[in-house]
Parts: sequence; structure tokens; C-alpha cells
Amino acid sequence: MVGNIVYAFSVFLYIDFKPIQTFVMQEIEPYYNWEKHYIASDDERSPFYGRTYNLEYYENTIYGYYIHPLWDHIGSETLYVKILYADYKKRFVIIEMFGEWNDALHNDIMFLKRQVIDPIVNEGINQFVLLGENVLDFHGGNEDDYYSEWFDDVEDGWIVAINFREHVEEQWKKYRLDYYINFGGTLHLNNWRTLQPEPLYELVKNLMVRRLT
Repeated sequence: MVGNIVYAFSVFLYIDFKPIQTFVMQEIEPYYNWEKHYIASDDERSPFYGRTYNLEYYENTIYGYYIHPLWDHIGSETLYVKILYADYKKRFVIIEMFGEWNDALHNDIMFLKRQVIDPIVNEGINQFVLLGENVLDFHGGNEDDYYSEWFDDVEDGWIVAINFREHVEEQWKKYRLDYYINFGGTLHLNNWRTLQPEPLYELVKNLMVRRLT
């Protein structure tokens, strides 16, 4: 397992067979270009309100490897998140995720649901956009209670997962989580970083209208 994680976070890019860049866990940061619009630690309605970050001190780890301090710890040993944007009038939130989603060993969905989703739902949010290209793996558990509860919470809303890796989505299908989470196909939006949060939401919303009608 550790070998897989190290490989996943130590990726060499080659041009003409010459390595030009190496990515390590410390260098994978949450997307920060929307901070002029929203910062979760400044939002009184956010579960991360008041949280402070020391960019000089790397404290959190995944399998013993330090990660960038801007990722928010939710209680899980391997899964971290960052709320990139929330709109309480339109009732949507955009959350970037990082690490390994492990329900089998760590019950990560419990931490995600109780520490992040529940407080946001209590603020009226019912549309969730999860960004997952930095989620390296998924290990399913035997129960889907937290997913079912989350699905019931959103009522006429939805849970959308964008750009999760193919093997993660395959595991979701294996554990029948596609009943609760919308992913794949047109929801692979490789250009999401070129959009501002509101246009991204409108794009996802329109895609969901097509799926649900």
C-alpha cells in the first residue's frame, strides 16, 4: 500500500525522455485561485471557520508522508478536503478532495459526513460538487448507511463527483455507490480550473438536469 501511495505522489513528467518535474505530496496544494471569491476559514457558516494555517510547518501526513498544510484534516488518517466555494443562496458547495478514500479500514465516509457534510447541510446546502483528481484510491466498506443518509439529506439536490480516477469510479460501481453519487461521462471536466465557481456550478447543474430528465 505504501509503495502505491509513494508512486502515486511521485510522478515524473518526461519531454524527449528528460524529466522536467517531480511532484511529491508536499507540493500538491488545494486549488487557491478562487480565494478572492471565498475562503472557508473566513466563512462563519463553514465547518472550518476560524482555522489557521502555518505554511512553514508541515504537520499532517498520509502513510508517513507530509502533505501541504492547506489541506483540512477531517479526522481521517488518509483523506483530506478543502472547501473551495460555497453559495448559500443557490445552495451549492464545491469541495476538493485529496489522499485515499478508505471506508474499509478508516470509515472515511463517516468522517466526511459528520465533520463536513452535516454542518453544511444544516446551513441549507443540497448540491455538492466533489473534485477528486487527487484522490488516489478508494476502498469500499460493507455498509452504505452514510451515503444513503447523505443522499436523503440533499432531497431535490444532488451529489456530483468530477474527475475522479477511473479505478476509483469502478470501485464505486462495485459497491453500488453510483446510486448516491453522480460521476463519469460528461462529468469528467478537465477544464474546470479555467472556470470561475459560479460558471462551473451552472455547467454541472445543466449536466445534472440532462441526466435526471
